[in-house]
Amino acid sequence: MQPMLATPAASGVPPTGARWAFEIKWDGVRVLADTTGGRLRLWSRAEREVTPAYPELAGLVAVPDAVLDGEVVAMSDGVPSFAAIAERMHVRDARRAAELARSRPVTYLVFDVLRLAGTDLTGRTYDERRAALEQVALPENVALSPVYDDGAQLWDVTRGHGLEGVVAKRRDSTYRTGARSGDWVKAAHRRTRTALVGGWRDETGGSGRVGSLLLGAPDRDGALRFLGRAGSGLAGPLARRVRELVVPRPTSPFGDDVPAVDARGAHWCEPTLVVDVRYLQRGSTGRLRQPVVRGVRDDTTPDPWETP
Repeated sequence: MQPMLATPAASGVPPTGARWAFEIKWDGVRVLADTTGGRLRLWSRAEREVTPAYPELAGLVAVPDAVLDGEVVAMSDGVPSFAAIAERMHVRDARRAAELARSRPVTYLVFDVLRLAGTDLTGRTYDERRAALEQVALPENVALSPVYDDGAQLWDVTRGHGLEGVVAKRRDSTYRTGARSGDWVKAAHRRTRTALVGGWRDETGGSGRVGSLLLGAPDRDGALRFLGRAGSGLAGPLARRVRELVVPRPTSPFGDDVPAVDARGAHWCEPTLVVDVRYLQRGSTGRLRQPVVRGVRDDTTPDPWETP
């Protein structure tokens, strides 16, 4: 089971009009909460079970025979922090997860419902699904993500409060499982994406530690296209984790040419590791400008190559 996905706003800002409902774009981890089997199972966007990572969400089992869609967020200084949630998403050890749940609990912000009390709601409109969701008694550490009518005002407010952005959803749209649809449109104040690691370069000074990553995105034919080299954000623990997870290979996995300035001294790897990246903008060749690596992702798939 996969969630419905939004398309980027062509103009860079949310659409306007009464036919749209507007929600905050949270900087967290997308999760489907499934209680259809009489027990709680949490699923990532990549269809991996992540239930052990978030024991503080166990109360969701009280919502019977349901599938909820939402974002797991961890707060830092009053706003969602990807760095904070990145520490939680990979934890599978029950004792460690319980410790983190007590010291740094997450919140599950629910914004849609696919199934409720045994009834499939995916064919109903957004407004109908939202009305049903608002009748659900939510447990501790779970909250309803708010909806707004004025997208322009929400855009300004989210920017002023350091939030990621806005998602606009057509009020008459159905829930299309696994589809990326124009019925949902996302606009972000800060550009982020997931990318594949196709290689890495050593840290300056010959320490043998990872100093930068060579990033790529799959095109429509499955070939890996070069997005650029990123060194910012690779602090000690993250660099070590990347080094542990990459699978070396003798040749470049990229389908296009990697500039010599980036390829010099590169260690190539199988393009299987997904990382989260923030960047300023993309250039005319598709390269990311000023990319910063934020963390490893095992809960989602890489964003595809899009022509700039």
